[in-house]
Amino acid sequence: MSTTALRLRRCLALAALAAAALTGCSTTDTASETTADGLTKVKLQLQWFKQGQFAGYLAAVDQGFYREQGLSVEILDGGTDIVPQTVLAQGQADYAVAWVPKALASREAGAGITEIAQVFQRSGTKQVSFKADNITGPAALRGKTVGNWGYGNEFELFAGMTKAGIDPAEDVKLVQQQFDMNAFLAKDIAAAQAMSYNEYAQLLETKNPATGKLYTADDFNAIDWNAEGVAMLQDALWANTEKLKDAKYQEQTVKFLVASLKGWAFCRDNLDKCRDITVAAGATLGAGHQQWQINEVNKLIWPSPAGIGTVDKAAWDRTVTIAKETKNAEGATVLTKDPGADAYTTEYVTRALDQLRAAGIDVTGTGFQPAQVTPTEGGK
Repeated sequence: MSTTALRLRRCLALAALAAAALTGCSTTDTASETTADGLTKVKLQLQWFKQGQFAGYLAAVDQGFYREQGLSVEILDGGTDIVPQTVLAQGQADYAVAWVPKALASREAGAGITEIAQVFQRSGTKQVSFKADNITGPAALRGKTVGNWGYGNEFELFAGMTKAGIDPAEDVKLVQQQFDMNAFLAKDIAAAQAMSYNEYAQLLETKNPATGKLYTADDFNAIDWNAEGVAMLQDALWANTEKLKDAKYQEQTVKFLVASLKGWAFCRDNLDKCRDITVAAGATLGAGHQQWQINEVNKLIWPSPAGIGTVDKAAWDRTVTIAKETKNAEGATVLTKDPGADAYTTEYVTRALDQLRAAGIDVTGTGFQPAQVTPTEGGK
């Protein structure tokens, strides 16, 4: 795709996002429906299709953790044409999973949403290249063909290049990357965007045509934005700001967080079981891929020294600063101002953590050690 076409596509995507957010400012009726057995119906909007990235929520359904809290939770698939924070703001879901910078951009455009828990404590985004290309840091991207997905997934990449003195609009050739690694493997892209728990695993599940064996980590370099100091907060749970004024919704939010966070603690301690739960829920990639994915997601969550879901103010402030200061290829920043005081709250996650601690649930994962997962061809 040409640079001009890429810029046009991004502009259209951003315009659509803003329009969707603005039309979602008003909420629907806040009254909750109940099931025949008296459970409160709740909808959770994911930002992608069901996979290991969301295993904690799937486990909370499967293990009855939501039911214990009096909730019947329906988990809604996401996709390229679904903006979870807009679905939430429009009242079509009760809660949503969304990356913080994307959600804050929607808030600035008018979406009434508030973060209630920061599940991922670290960023899972990498920029991957073949070892032979010697791209070991952002500065080495100069003059290279650089892939990214767009749709708000490029902020860390642009921040990393900017910090390294690279103008994303002039010093690299930007390529609109599909949500796979095909163009990278075909050598059409020198450095490709990949999540540690998904696309990077897909590389390791692919045969190297030169050897007939699976690729290994030794075949690649990977820029980690955590190490570069430009990591931004990713998967967070969001609630409807206006509905948070309602006492019943507040109590429901605490119950929802208790069960959701218990689900993540379960997946930390039961990797194989959560793999099976995720596959049974309809994940499109196989059991091997889901096991890798959940293991890598656990690394992004645990340990959580202050308790899973707690918002780290330093990480929040860094995310906001990058969103305000980093320009994209069109010269625009993600945010033009600081988000309001109700952009996030720790009230409900603090109450949920108190309940979980009282029940004997380990909410910090201090002794967490990831498993050693061996990639399998095709993620089977």
